[in-house]
Amino acid sequence: MNAPLDAMDLVALADAIVAGDITAQAVTAAALSRAQAVTPLNAFVRIDADGAMEAARAADQRRAAGAPLGLLHGVPLAHKDMFYRAGRITGCGSKIRGDFVAETTCDLLTRLDDAGAIEIGQLHMAEFAMGPTGHNAHLGRCRNPWLADAITGGSSSGSGAAVAARVVAGALGSDTGGSVRLPAHFCGVVGLKPTHGRLTQADMMPLSESLDTAGPLARSSRSVARLMDVLTGDAVHEAALRSDLRGMRVGILDADDLGECDKPVLNALTEAAHTLADLGAQVVPVRLPDLAHYAAMAALVWAPEAAALHLPTLRDHADDYGPQVRNRLMHGLSMPATHYVQARRLRSCDLAAFLSGPMAGLDAIALPTCRMVTPMAHDADADAGAAMDTVIGGLSALTRGFSYLGVPGLVTPMGFDSRGLPMGLQLIGAPRAEATLCAIGHAYESATNWLARPLPLL
Repeated sequence: MNAPLDAMDLVALADAIVAGDITAQAVTAAALSRAQAVTPLNAFVRIDADGAMEAARAADQRRAAGAPLGLLHGVPLAHKDMFYRAGRITGCGSKIRGDFVAETTCDLLTRLDDAGAIEIGQLHMAEFAMGPTGHNAHLGRCRNPWLADAITGGSSSGSGAAVAARVVAGALGSDTGGSVRLPAHFCGVVGLKPTHGRLTQADMMPLSESLDTAGPLARSSRSVARLMDVLTGDAVHEAALRSDLRGMRVGILDADDLGECDKPVLNALTEAAHTLADLGAQVVPVRLPDLAHYAAMAALVWAPEAAALHLPTLRDHADDYGPQVRNRLMHGLSMPATHYVQARRLRSCDLAAFLSGPMAGLDAIALPTCRMVTPMAHDADADAGAAMDTVIGGLSALTRGFSYLGVPGLVTPMGFDSRGLPMGLQLIGAPRAEATLCAIGHAYESATNWLARPLPLL
C-alpha cells in the first residue's frame, strides 16, 4: 500500500484492511489523530476514542482469526448527531435534547456495525436539522475545511466537513430539502439523497415524515455505492459502477429554468456536460419549468409537519430554541391546514408529471446543486439581517423541489471557484435509481481530478 491514508477513499481503505496491508487499529488511530488536529473546524460534538480503538482491536482480531469480514471492515466513520444508539446521548444539535439518551439503536447504524465499520464520534448539525449553512446557536458554527470563513452547508454540516477534512471515509447525514447535498456541494465531497422511503427512518430524529431521508456522504461515488449496498442490503450499487456512459442519456437543465446563477457555476455545468458527453453519454437539453413550484410545495409540507412535531416543546420551552429555528417553527404553525393537505395531494400528480415529462427517456438530469458560489459565514449569520434572508432563501432553491418529489439526487464536485472553493454537480434520477446515479458519478469522477484536489493547510 503506497497511498497515504488521507488520500484513500472508503473502498480503498476497506480493501487494504481486509488484504492485511494495514490494520484497523492504525487506520482508526490516524482518524482520531486527524479529528484532534482539525478541532477548530468544530465538526464533532463527541468523540469516542476508547470505544473506537476497542472496536478496531476487535476488528483486527477477527481478521487474524480468519472470520468472515464485512464490506466496511475496520473503516472509521462518524455520523450526524441524530441517529440513535441505545445508551448514548443524541443531542440533535439542540439544547432541548442535550441529555436525551436513546433506548434503541437506529437500524442504519446496526447495518454499518454489522458490516464492520467503526464509529469514532458524532457530528455537528444544525439545530433539529433546520438550517442550510452550518450555523448553530448552541454549538457554534461548523467551519469549511477549504476556507474556515466559508459556510459548510447544512444541516449535515459536520458530516460534510469531517469527510472533506479526511477525518473519516464516510458519514451519515439526513436530507429533507438538501441537507446532504448542500454540505457535499460546499465541502467538495460526494453525497446522496436516496429515494424517499428507500432507507428506514426508524430511530433517527424526525423533522418531516413526508420528506426526511438518511443519506451517505463520502469521498467518491464508489464509496457511496458501497455504503448504499450495506444500508439497503442490496448488492447492486457498487456492481453497477462503470468507466464510461455509453448508452446513457443525461439531460442538462436549461439555463432559463435554473434562474439567476453565478457565472462560475454555469461555466462549471457547461464543462461537466462536455465531460459527460466525452464519456459516451447522450447529453440533451431538458426543461423543468415547475422547479419553483416543487420547492414551494415542499415548504408547505415540511414546515407544518415540523411545527406539529415540536408543538409540545414550543409551548413549554420556546426560549430553549435558537431564534432562527423557533421562528421557522412558528411560521409552520401559521400555515393553513388546507395548504398542507393540498400540497400532499398534489405530490403524486407532480411526480407522475415529472417522470412522464422532463425525466422521460433519461437516466439522469444534471444541474448545479446551488445557484451561488459558496457564501461567507458572516453573510449567512442569524444577525446578518436581509443578507441572511437572501443567502438562506437561495441555498436550497435547486434541491428542495426534488425532496418534494421524493426522487434521488447525487452530488459530486464539478470544479472550484477563483477562491478555491468547491462547486457541486447534482444528478437527479427516477425513484430507486440510486445505482444509476452512482454509476454516472463514478464515471464522471474518473474522468476529472476534482476529488484529488489537496486541501489547504488547516
